[in-house]
Amino acid sequence: MTDWDLRKLRVLQALDECGTVTAAAERLCLTPSAVSQQLSALAKQLGAPMLEPYGRRVRLTGAARLVLGHAEWVFGELERAEAELAGYLHGEAGEVRVGAFATAVTGLLVPAIGRLRDEAPRLRVRVAEAEAAEAYELLAVGEVDLALSLAGGPPSAGDRRFVRFPLLSDPLDVALPPGHPLAAADGLRLADLADEPWIFGATGPWRDITLGACADAGFVPERAHTAADWSAILAMVSAGIGVALVPRLASAGRGGAAVVRALPTDLPTRRVIAAVRIGTEHTPPVRRVLAALEVVAAQAAARSVRSS
Repeated sequence: MTDWDLRKLRVLQALDECGTVTAAAERLCLTPSAVSQQLSALAKQLGAPMLEPYGRRVRLTGAARLVLGHAEWVFGELERAEAELAGYLHGEAGEVRVGAFATAVTGLLVPAIGRLRDEAPRLRVRVAEAEAAEAYELLAVGEVDLALSLAGGPPSAGDRRFVRFPLLSDPLDVALPPGHPLAAADGLRLADLADEPWIFGATGPWRDITLGACADAGFVPERAHTAADWSAILAMVSAGIGVALVPRLASAGRGGAAVVRALPTDLPTRRVIAAVRIGTEHTPPVRRVLAALEVVAAQAAARSVRSS
């Protein structure tokens, strides 16, 4: 296969556009003899003459025009590559794959993608919904470039495979059935609900978060119903068959008939984090997505303060 020399092809292009060796040499800041030498070397390399006499001047041969047609396409592709690389280096182009648990997708990632469409429309974000722990697994094996997960679960903050970025302390509110005696009570505490039937998952991080928050309040909740989907949990609460802790990201705008109350005295929260593989934290597209997530998380935190 021929080892193409782009510099020689640029000389051929300049000669075609300028018309004479002297003019091509001036454009390229070379001597006329250097231009002639480059074209002779290209002809020898390709095994076909590049120039032919044309009166007192020279012109490109058919072989040269064939080569030049392909070379101009190559030059165009290289220019596009340079433009894309410049965009990549400024975090404005490329692709970032993100693994995230469901409420992080709706509450953080989708709004961040909306911002990026305006700020960096050539930057593509691909979303893979995954449980909090699974998002780390996808990150570890290279299936995603960034994971949205929860602090406190495995892997530990000291795991040297990852760099973690705190995003949001998401308040945990309590969802009560409509008409519940404590639905409008002043100074509601989590401990006031110790004897209620509770709704939460049998396994997974949300079970651990619910049990941990209740333990901090001094009781062990009775799990009367098992569910992991927030729509199902809020529907059961609305039907009056139990109470549940719900993250504010999950309950915002979809509580239905359930009464969602903040717990300002107890202040239970879950901490949402972003994680990347170590060594990729400074990659421009990843940094751009992280920056958008941080803005959206700050806005969500501000809304949480206003609604508390």
